[in-house]
Amino acid sequence: MTTNAATLREQLLHKINNKTKPLGSLGLLETIAMQVGMIQGTTSPAINQPHIVVFAGDHGIAETGLVNPYPQAVTAQMVLNFLNGGAAINVFCRQHNITLHVVDAGVNHAFGPAPAGQSGDRFIDAKMGLGTANYLEGPAMSETTATAAIEKGKSIVQAIAGSGGNCVGFGEMGIGNTSSASLIMSAVTGIPLAACVGRGTGVNDEQLQTKINTLGQAYALHRLPELRHQPVALLSRVGGFEIAMMAGAYLQAAEEKMVIVVDGFIASAALLLAQLINPSVVSHCIFAHTSGEQGHEKMLQHLQATTLLHLGMRLGEGTGAALAIPLIRSAVNFLQEMASFESAGVSNIEATT
Repeated sequence: MTTNAATLREQLLHKINNKTKPLGSLGLLETIAMQVGMIQGTTSPAINQPHIVVFAGDHGIAETGLVNPYPQAVTAQMVLNFLNGGAAINVFCRQHNITLHVVDAGVNHAFGPAPAGQSGDRFIDAKMGLGTANYLEGPAMSETTATAAIEKGKSIVQAIAGSGGNCVGFGEMGIGNTSSASLIMSAVTGIPLAACVGRGTGVNDEQLQTKINTLGQAYALHRLPELRHQPVALLSRVGGFEIAMMAGAYLQAAEEKMVIVVDGFIASAALLLAQLINPSVVSHCIFAHTSGEQGHEKMLQHLQATTLLHLGMRLGEGTGAALAIPLIRSAVNFLQEMASFESAGVSNIEATT
């Protein structure tokens, strides 16, 4: 830690500890206040114009039905639902005054001219293709395409930062993307694949075993452990366009000194890749919740992350991030608005005992 950073941390700690409350009594909110202050480099942090960006993309393996009980067409149907304001993420963003962006990273559907969202939600056409290739047969995409998707994710966040937003959460939609996330997680962390694979969108026991067996074939075909430290190559073999863009979005958000709110299983898998490219990105991240998806808790342990919420959610879409942003605002607000012992004329018990 640099001298300036150490000084800032001391100043933030002094400010937090001198609010009219017992030491540590706001728990994790105090940790968040400290972290946001350190990210923004100030003792007076603020959350301005928070955004959620939902990246949508299709996966070639989903056409086989081996890893997903729902058809691939659901991805496009859900994107249209987002744009019509009818999904859970729309509800939560409206409730908490969060700007929502829906990104077509590579859905297997031609949406035509940019559809207009019903609630001010913004559609971004960033299509890299009509879904990835089936990684049971070969790479999901070329390394050139993976790199281009990462760069596109960076540009989307750069525009948000340029408009004044300093807090961003990322969500996703893509039938079959828990499978990509499981393969990425196992390759990067070294955790056995079976412990990384969950039920995703509602598979039963028999379907889960088929999913594990199928992903084991892909794991062996692409010799994934050899790609543990090669994020672009790993993305090209078994990733998705939405996961690649999200990885780039994380990197740019850290570059912009934004507060990053990490959603669930797939969003955390994308973060694993971003961390390989820039290890410091995690210091900008606040982890929204522990997903009900198998493997997420192990991934969080690998990232040494503490989450804000434990709601058993596994929906995706950035819903956990949208629910966490009001808590982050509360942490910043107490730091900014709560009286100090001195200003309130209240005796500081800790200081006098």
